[in-house]
Amino acid sequence: MSERGLDGARIDYMAPVSGGKVHMAWIACYAAFSINGVAALHTEIIKRETLKDWHDVWPERFNNKTNGVTPRRWLNQCNPRLARLLTEVTGSDDWVRDLDVLATVADAADDDVLAQLMEVKHANKVEFARWIKDRQGITIDPEAIFDVQIKRLHEYKRQLLNIMYVLDLYFRIKDDPTLDVPKRVFIFGAKAAPGYVRAKAIIKLINEVARLVNDDADVAGRLCVVFVENYNVSPAEKIIPAADVSEQISMAGKEASGTSNMKFMMNGALTLGTLDGANVEILDAVGEDNAYIFGATEDELPDLRRTYDPKQATEQVPGLNASWMPSLTAR
Repeated sequence: MSERGLDGARIDYMAPVSGGKVHMAWIACYAAFSINGVAALHTEIIKRETLKDWHDVWPERFNNKTNGVTPRRWLNQCNPRLARLLTEVTGSDDWVRDLDVLATVADAADDDVLAQLMEVKHANKVEFARWIKDRQGITIDPEAIFDVQIKRLHEYKRQLLNIMYVLDLYFRIKDDPTLDVPKRVFIFGAKAAPGYVRAKAIIKLINEVARLVNDDADVAGRLCVVFVENYNVSPAEKIIPAADVSEQISMAGKEASGTSNMKFMMNGALTLGTLDGANVEILDAVGEDNAYIFGATEDELPDLRRTYDPKQATEQVPGLNASWMPSLTAR
């Protein structure tokens, strides 16, 4: 690469074998004719940061290929009620192989179709409530909002942020029983890597919060927390058709793509999330009416990192000032 004007240090850094180590990603970059990210945002990050040296040398190799999921399994198979409705509205099952077919009948979503859609969602929620009762002995109300976060447990996916919100909501209701909030069931599903101690601690916290909330008669019928045991794709097929809210709250730039966001959206859940990974492209596809976006964008984060003071935030932000911590630790 010296003929490309690279200095010795950069050549050494990019060497597939150096310092007695084999750099597998570098071998892949050398051997590949095509290098892609798994969402548009992720592709730009690997071009700009992760694989910048390689992009500088071979920019023509880089392209984007956003992840996808199959509607055959994640809609047609796992949500037969919705599948039947879509086939009825479109006049065929061609949508299973080509989801673009659905866009051609968007104007057909009149009051009658929307009423049938709500009936489908309610039936799926009743079915999930029955399934979780049989599986884990937990009773939940199908009339409540099902607020769902099912993902591998990682700090960047911010399950901790979600469960802290649940705690804050719980103590706000305890402080003011007249607080007007809709009935909510928070559903978590996650596994942690064997050596990921902090992730396991977050799972423990979620389960302890579930115990606290679900055993408190003061919030009975208003709040409930469910941690789905032994989460994998089979429980996901039960959870996703029943979800009302899809939690996609990773910090912008941290979730390479995501696929649960696609599965939830196909099954009629509204996205609550950040502009991260494939959320960006999903928002472009479905419109802002079907997603609730919050938080900093990826290009805003560098400045925020320079000024962010977590101690100041915990002292000044309502719900983070630890006003309820003594009540929690006493339990």
